[in-house]
This record gives sequence, C-alpha cells and structure tokens, in this order.
Amino acid sequence: MPYLYMPVFFYNRLYTKHHQHHSHVHTEADPDFAPHGFWKWYFRFMMNYVTIIQLVIMAIAYNVLNIWVEEKNLLLFWVLPSLMSTFQLFYFGTYLPHKGEHDNEYHASTLQKNHFVAFITCYFFGYHLEHHQKPGMPWWQLYKTK
Repeated sequence: MPYLYMPVFFYNRLYTKHHQHHSHVHTEADPDFAPHGFWKWYFRFMMNYVTIIQLVIMAIAYNVLNIWVEEKNLLLFWVLPSLMSTFQLFYFGTYLPHKGEHDNEYHASTLQKNHFVAFITCYFFGYHLEHHQKPGMPWWQLYKTK
C-alpha cells in the first residue's frame, strides 16, 4: 500500500509552490501563508497544494481498495494517517515557524525544542529559519546550521 501515495503527489507542482514560498515569503503570493487565523491559513495551505485530480485519484484508489480491504482498515491505516500528516506538516513545518512577527527577512523562526522532538514533529522542519537560510541543504542536516 505505501506505493499508493506516489502517483497522487505531483512533484513539479509541489516544487513550484515551495519555491514560490521561498520567493514571496509572508506575502499574498506565498502559498504557505495566510494571516487570518489557524483554520483559514490551513485551508489556504491545503488549497494551494491539493488539486481536484489528486482527490479524484485518491477516491478511485479508496473505492478499488475497498473491494479487498475492510473500510475500517482503510480509514484507520490510510485516510486518518494521511489527514494527520497534513496537520503535522502544516502545524510544525509552516504555521509555528511563520506565525507572528519575526526580525529576519524570511519571517521564520526555529522551534525551540530539542533535536529528537525536532525530528519527530516534522522531520526537522522545525529548523525552518535554517531551511530558508540554506534551502539547498537536505532536511536531515538542517540541525548542523543551528
């Protein structure tokens, strides 16, 4: 089942949106930013990264899998983790690092947690300021810039 995710995520779109975020951080042109509260920000974030075709592909995959896999297992082991991961990425990787005022050109901060917590919350994306400062550095090495 892990291979189900691959055809649904369109890398070129994610790449373009992510670089748009880096070019227009904390502005209306930033797909990762909305200054109007958590839920509006989350909704705008999701609308910028999820397409109708992705939802259609996932709906088809869900219904095909439901032929062989019990619905409760699909919900517990595919749908729920997928939804929860969007909250994880948004909350720890976008919302917390970018909310509020910042005294740097990236309008970003680093989460004040230890190294282990930084890993389990969002694969070191809590090192968000460092990510903006060195966008080409692999996520697993961001802690080295701190």
